[in-house]
Amino acid sequence: MDKKGSEKFSMKKRLKSPLYALNGLKILFTEEHNSRIHVCIVIAVVAAGIFLKISSLEWLVICILIALVFALEIMNSAIENLCDFISPQWHEMIKKVKDLAAAAVFFASFISVVCGAIIFLPRLYLLFTS
Repeated sequence: MDKKGSEKFSMKKRLKSPLYALNGLKILFTEEHNSRIHVCIVIAVVAAGIFLKISSLEWLVICILIALVFALEIMNSAIENLCDFISPQWHEMIKKVKDLAAAAVFFASFISVVCGAIIFLPRLYLLFTS
Protein backbone atom coordinates (compact mmCIF):
# COMPACT_ATOMS: atom_id res chain seq x y z
CA MET A 1 0.00 0.00 0.00
CA ASP A 2 1.17 3.54 -0.65
CA LYS A 3 1.04 6.50 1.76
CA LYS A 4 -2.65 7.17 1.14
CA GLY A 5 -3.67 3.62 1.97
CA SER A 6 -4.81 2.67 -1.53
CA GLU A 7 -3.48 -0.18 -3.61
CA LYS A 8 -0.84 0.39 -6.25
CA PHE A 9 -1.91 0.09 -9.88
CA SER A 10 -1.93 -3.50 -11.09
CA MET A 11 -2.39 -4.34 -14.77
CA LYS A 12 -3.21 -7.93 -13.80
CA LYS A 13 -6.12 -6.74 -11.64
CA ARG A 14 -7.31 -4.35 -14.35
CA LEU A 15 -7.36 -7.20 -16.87
CA LYS A 16 -9.49 -9.27 -14.48
CA SER A 17 -12.13 -6.52 -14.16
CA PRO A 18 -14.18 -7.70 -17.16
CA LEU A 19 -14.25 -11.19 -15.66
CA TYR A 20 -15.77 -9.82 -12.46
CA ALA A 21 -18.34 -7.91 -14.49
CA LEU A 22 -19.22 -11.01 -16.53
CA ASN A 23 -19.61 -12.95 -13.29
CA GLY A 24 -22.00 -10.23 -12.12
CA LEU A 25 -24.07 -10.72 -15.28
CA LYS A 26 -24.04 -14.48 -14.70
CA ILE A 27 -25.34 -13.90 -11.17
CA LEU A 28 -27.97 -11.49 -12.48
CA PHE A 29 -29.38 -13.95 -15.01
CA THR A 30 -29.17 -17.05 -12.82
CA GLU A 31 -30.39 -15.60 -9.52
CA GLU A 32 -32.59 -12.62 -10.33
CA HIS A 33 -35.92 -13.65 -11.84
CA ASN A 34 -36.86 -10.14 -13.00
CA SER A 35 -33.80 -10.04 -15.25
CA ARG A 36 -35.20 -12.96 -17.24
CA ILE A 37 -38.44 -11.05 -17.72
CA HIS A 38 -36.42 -8.08 -18.98
CA VAL A 39 -34.61 -10.36 -21.45
CA CYS A 40 -37.92 -11.64 -22.85
CA ILE A 41 -39.15 -8.07 -23.25
CA VAL A 42 -35.89 -7.07 -24.97
CA ILE A 43 -36.26 -9.96 -27.43
CA ALA A 44 -39.83 -8.88 -28.22
CA VAL A 45 -38.83 -5.22 -28.62
CA VAL A 46 -35.87 -6.04 -30.87
CA ALA A 47 -38.05 -8.32 -33.00
CA ALA A 48 -40.70 -5.58 -33.25
CA GLY A 49 -38.04 -3.01 -34.15
CA ILE A 50 -36.72 -5.20 -36.95
CA PHE A 51 -40.21 -6.06 -38.22
CA LEU A 52 -41.43 -2.46 -38.12
CA LYS A 53 -38.16 -1.06 -39.49
CA ILE A 54 -37.63 1.62 -36.86
CA SER A 55 -35.11 4.39 -37.59
CA SER A 56 -31.52 4.61 -36.37
CA LEU A 57 -32.49 7.30 -33.89
CA GLU A 58 -35.30 5.11 -32.56
CA TRP A 59 -32.85 2.20 -32.22
CA LEU A 60 -30.56 4.51 -30.28
CA VAL A 61 -33.39 5.38 -27.88
CA ILE A 62 -34.33 1.70 -27.51
CA CYS A 63 -30.71 0.69 -26.81
CA ILE A 64 -30.22 3.43 -24.23
CA LEU A 65 -33.45 2.47 -22.46
CA ILE A 66 -32.52 -1.23 -22.46
CA ALA A 67 -29.13 -0.36 -20.97
CA LEU A 68 -30.75 1.93 -18.39
CA VAL A 69 -33.24 -0.69 -17.21
CA PHE A 70 -30.59 -3.42 -16.99
CA ALA A 71 -28.11 -1.12 -15.21
CA LEU A 72 -30.76 -0.21 -12.66
CA GLU A 73 -31.80 -3.85 -12.27
CA ILE A 74 -28.16 -4.71 -11.55
CA MET A 75 -27.88 -1.89 -8.99
CA ASN A 76 -31.20 -2.91 -7.42
CA SER A 77 -29.99 -6.50 -7.08
CA ALA A 78 -26.69 -5.36 -5.58
CA ILE A 79 -28.49 -3.13 -3.07
CA GLU A 80 -30.90 -5.92 -2.12
CA ASN A 81 -28.05 -8.39 -1.63
CA LEU A 82 -26.11 -5.92 0.48
CA CYS A 83 -29.21 -5.15 2.58
CA ASP A 84 -29.88 -8.86 3.13
CA PHE A 85 -26.27 -9.34 4.21
CA ILE A 86 -26.29 -6.39 6.60
CA SER A 87 -29.70 -7.10 8.08
CA PRO A 88 -31.07 -10.61 7.45
CA GLN A 89 -34.00 -9.88 9.75
CA TRP A 90 -36.79 -7.53 8.67
CA HIS A 91 -36.13 -3.87 9.37
CA GLU A 92 -38.17 -0.81 8.36
CA MET A 93 -35.12 1.11 7.10
CA ILE A 94 -33.90 -1.86 5.02
CA LYS A 95 -37.39 -2.16 3.52
CA LYS A 96 -37.29 1.53 2.63
CA VAL A 97 -33.89 1.19 0.93
CA LYS A 98 -35.03 -1.88 -1.03
CA ASP A 99 -38.29 -0.20 -2.05
CA LEU A 100 -36.44 2.87 -3.29
CA ALA A 101 -34.04 0.73 -5.34
CA ALA A 102 -36.96 -1.20 -6.81
CA ALA A 103 -38.72 2.08 -7.59
CA ALA A 104 -35.76 3.14 -9.73
CA VAL A 105 -36.13 0.02 -11.89
CA PHE A 106 -39.90 0.44 -12.03
CA PHE A 107 -39.64 4.10 -13.05
CA ALA A 108 -37.11 3.37 -15.82
CA SER A 109 -39.24 0.45 -17.02
CA PHE A 110 -42.38 2.60 -17.06
CA ILE A 111 -40.65 5.36 -19.04
CA SER A 112 -39.32 2.69 -21.41
CA VAL A 113 -42.85 1.46 -22.04
CA VAL A 114 -43.99 5.04 -22.71
CA CYS A 115 -41.13 5.59 -25.17
CA GLY A 116 -41.81 2.20 -26.77
CA ALA A 117 -45.45 3.20 -27.24
CA ILE A 118 -44.39 6.47 -28.87
CA ILE A 119 -42.10 4.58 -31.25
CA PHE A 120 -44.22 1.51 -32.00
CA LEU A 121 -47.89 2.47 -31.74
CA PRO A 122 -47.99 4.74 -34.82
CA ARG A 123 -46.35 2.01 -36.91
CA LEU A 124 -48.69 -0.65 -35.55
CA TYR A 125 -51.66 1.63 -36.23
CA LEU A 126 -50.57 2.05 -39.86
CA LEU A 127 -49.92 -1.68 -40.18
CA PHE A 128 -53.41 -2.61 -39.02
CA THR A 129 -55.32 0.18 -40.75
CA SER A 130 -53.68 -0.10 -44.19
